[in-house]
Amino acid sequence: MTKRLLSEVTAGLMLTAASAALPTSSFAQEAPQAVFRSAVEVVTVSAAIRNSKGRVVKDLKAGDFELYDSGARREIKDVYFGDSPISLAILLDISGSMAVGGNIDRARDAIGMLSANLRDKQDEAALFTFDSKLQEVIGFTSDLERVRVRSLEGKPWGITSLFDAIEETARLVGERANKHRALLVVTDGVDTGSKLTPAQVSGVASSIDVPVYLLAVVNPADHPEGEFQARPTDAKTSQQGELADLSRWTGGDLRYASLPSHLVEAVRDILSELRFQYLITFEPGARPGWHPIEIRTRKRDLTVHARGGYMSGPLRSGSE
Repeated sequence: MTKRLLSEVTAGLMLTAASAALPTSSFAQEAPQAVFRSAVEVVTVSAAIRNSKGRVVKDLKAGDFELYDSGARREIKDVYFGDSPISLAILLDISGSMAVGGNIDRARDAIGMLSANLRDKQDEAALFTFDSKLQEVIGFTSDLERVRVRSLEGKPWGITSLFDAIEETARLVGERANKHRALLVVTDGVDTGSKLTPAQVSGVASSIDVPVYLLAVVNPADHPEGEFQARPTDAKTSQQGELADLSRWTGGDLRYASLPSHLVEAVRDILSELRFQYLITFEPGARPGWHPIEIRTRKRDLTVHARGGYMSGPLRSGSE
């Protein structure tokens, strides 16, 4: 979205209707709700496209896309595509649960791989940590060596406010000027202290067009579909579904890593997807509130990763 819209989304962003646009889950009946000072002029949606083999597709044209707003087809004004610099916020979980099974070591390895594969003086990155609260370790910088040499030693402790930390960091990413931007969360996927729900967080990130990528570092016994997976509990299965929904609604993705090879593959896939995104612009609908959207391609067997909706509408009475 435009910077004008970004400044207009307030901290009171909560969730209401438009459940038809969201995946079925225990909280899928909620959809984002926000307070606005004026109507938006244009909506920009970042979309990453993969083929049936999971490879990023780079040869689509504007005429290959279709966009549906609240079920009705809407005209696309413009499509920008190309290899562009990335603004990436890395959010590391340092809560007590990360001390289990070597997860913090996997997380540190993942950050090392990520920073090594970013482009010096072109891309920019920031590093944040969280347990019960968010902490900025290194602000956004194109001097990526600062991120690479930063020591992340220390013993994890404290409760996990995963969803709250994602919401707060996504807002900071939304202020960056680069066309391709995202939040990457390195965590074990456990939340024990957030006030916000995954659906509320996805509403914030979707409204400001910040895809949230989740890299869940886990013990091999907890790796979904992994070779050594133990039988999951209902609680674990439920939280895995919440994380998957959160990432999908924002246009991001969820990956699990329990072995070094998983980390290498996940980092490669995430960065290649971020490096080449299609930016699709269109005029917003006049109806105030949440607008579920769907982006399709005319070519078969292609998967679109894009946020699930946007907010539109004039100032509401009493909402100053």
